Amino acid sequence: MKQLALCILLAFGMNVATSQELILGKLRNETSRTIRKEADTSRWNWKKGGLMSFNLSQGSLSNWAAGGDNFSLAVNGYFNYFFFFKQKRQYWDNNLDMNLGFIQTTSQGGRKNDDRVDFLSKYGYKIDSLGKWYISTLFNFRSQLFDGYTYSGGVGELSSSFLSPAYMILSAGFDYKPNERLSVFLSPLTSRSTFVTKKLLANKGAYGIPPGSYMLNQIGAFATINYNNATVAKNIGYKGRLDLFSDYGNHPQNVDIFMTNLVSFKINKYLSATYSLDLIYDDDIRLFGPVKQSPGLQLKSLIGIGFLKQIAVRRYQYAPKIIV
Repeated sequence: MKQLALCILLAFGMNVATSQELILGKLRNETSRTIRKEADTSRWNWKKGGLMSFNLSQGSLSNWAAGGDNFSLAVNGYFNYFFFFKQKRQYWDNNLDMNLGFIQTTSQGGRKNDDRVDFLSKYGYKIDSLGKWYISTLFNFRSQLFDGYTYSGGVGELSSSFLSPAYMILSAGFDYKPNERLSVFLSPLTSRSTFVTKKLLANKGAYGIPPGSYMLNQIGAFATINYNNATVAKNIGYKGRLDLFSDYGNHPQNVDIFMTNLVSFKINKYLSATYSLDLIYDDDIRLFGPVKQSPGLQLKSLIGIGFLKQIAVRRYQYAPKIIV
């Protein structure tokens, strides 16, 4: 009996020792194993695209009794590019517009008839359950590339240049986005800076800047409405923007207006007709009246037939995988 009991105890002890060895082996394997984190299921969604157009018009007269220029040639180009980012509750919208135009006539020579560079960037964070209201920040820069002149009696006088003027807006507020095309941004606190780097214009006190200064900063309320690349009817597209700014410190009732519109009519695969209308009213710009002491509405209207190309809209999704 004693020998049998001893054999049973010995077998039990060996079984326990074997089990402990297996457990220790598993623990060693677990501690030395590379830990892999689960992939981040949230995706970074990018959307990119744009628009290009090139219009050319030409006219000529010979022995034309009604009169007019013997020859005229106008060239206008437009370029737009956007890239949008969206992830869960965040968005980041970026939009670049560039316009450039030139006209040549026998009586007045060559001159610029369009010139604009405009970059707009907005970042927002969703604050409602429907995904239409965001608390947002906005940055906007607007200027031109080449010298501009106003003409009186055939004599040109320098009125603008690169960074003269240039406008920079920094703003914080709320953005209402019911869909991808429409955005309404409202801000009670906005900083708008006006720059005139051309010394000749700065010394004249152009664009509301004190004579001899190169920059003017204003604090006020700001609103902007954007409608992007919408097909309003078959073969008809529209893109527009309206900016409103009120300076708290200087006649806040005189609201500054900047509005740009582009309507395109598709004729066939390669040709389209385009119509652009820009409106600017700035109480600080005194370019009108007999002695140039009163502000006025600036208007630019262009129509043409030419090449219109829709830059392909592309969407990207990226979900990063992190391995430690």
